[in-house]
Amino acid sequence: MRYLHTMVRVGNLDSALDFYCGKLGLAEVCRHENEKGRFTLVFLATPEEAKKLSGSATTAMSPMLELTYNWDETRYAGGRNFGHLAYAVEDIYALCEKLMAAGVTINRPPRDGTMAFIRSPDGISIELLQQGEALPPREPWASMQNTGVW
Repeated sequence: MRYLHTMVRVGNLDSALDFYCGKLGLAEVCRHENEKGRFTLVFLATPEEAKKLSGSATTAMSPMLELTYNWDETRYAGGRNFGHLAYAVEDIYALCEKLMAAGVTINRPPRDGTMAFIRSPDGISIELLQQGEALPPREPWASMQNTGVW
C-alpha cells in the first residue's frame, strides 16, 4: 500500500491556490475539469515531489494534496471541507476481503475493480485505489451495494 493524497474541498479555487501555492509554496502538478459533474480537481505537491511527477495518472503520483472545487458550493459547514485519505493498493479485492473479515464495512465496494471507500473508527473516509490497471469485475463486489456514506 502507498499513501497517495489527502482531499480537501475549497469554496474559492483562486484563493486556495494563492494560499497553498503562492504562500505555502506547493506546486500544481495536475488538474482535472469535469463539466458534467461541475467540479475541478487540482493536485498539489511540494516543489521537490513535483519535479519527480509526470503524466496525469494521480495513482502514480505521491504524496499530494487534492483540492476539490465544487462549482456550485462556496461554503462548507461541520468539517465537510475535509474529504478523504487515499491509498494505492496492490489488490483491491484481497484488501477489501481482509477488511470485511476484520469487521470493517466497505462503504463503497470495488465494483469496477478500481476504487473502494471505507471509514476509520473515527469516521475518516479512506479511498482505496487499485494500483495500475483495474481488476476485472468479480463477485461479490460487482453486485454489492453502497453502505452508509463515504
